[in-house]
Amino acid sequence: MTELNTRAKIIVAACELFGEDPASTLSVRTVAARAGVSMGSLRHHFPTQRALRDAVLETIYDVATPGDDVIHDRTVPARDRLVQCLRQILAPQTGTEKRQGWIKVFEAFIVPEPTDAMRAAYQSLEDEGRRRMEHWLATLAKEGHGSGDDSAKHADFLNTVLNGLSIQRALPFEVSALEHETATLYFAVDAVLGTQR
Repeated sequence: MTELNTRAKIIVAACELFGEDPASTLSVRTVAARAGVSMGSLRHHFPTQRALRDAVLETIYDVATPGDDVIHDRTVPARDRLVQCLRQILAPQTGTEKRQGWIKVFEAFIVPEPTDAMRAAYQSLEDEGRRRMEHWLATLAKEGHGSGDDSAKHADFLNTVLNGLSIQRALPFEVSALEHETATLYFAVDAVLGTQR
């Protein structure tokens, strides 16, 4: 088994800490201790806390939404590709796991009085999600699907839809979740791409 390099050790440790507390500021001292590296070594790879947080969020999103193969597969209609990409974000958890995840988010960002560090942590989450969504929308716009002009607004809209569906997965929902999610995702994607079915 290959041993992780220093940068990878830092990212793994920071991802673990982030998973334990999404509102964590990922202090250099705590991450370095968890990774078993010096603070100087951590700073060499990640000069700022923001750089470290961005690397962690990019890693988490890459795991949740692996590769760009789906969005670039032109054998599949654009609306279906975008729905598949959105499903990748929803896919990791259902039921009890999703409920526990939302409890952590609620306890991290809603229950306590907001601080600047908390706002920055949440903004990093939003920024990385928006970046990924805008990339998908830009890819489709280059092919002539949708408008690249409103990609930031469309990304915010789609992220809001995903948040709602994600919360719904955690609730005791009686209707078939998959059927409901599919209808909602296609409705949202059609609104963004200007497609009708």
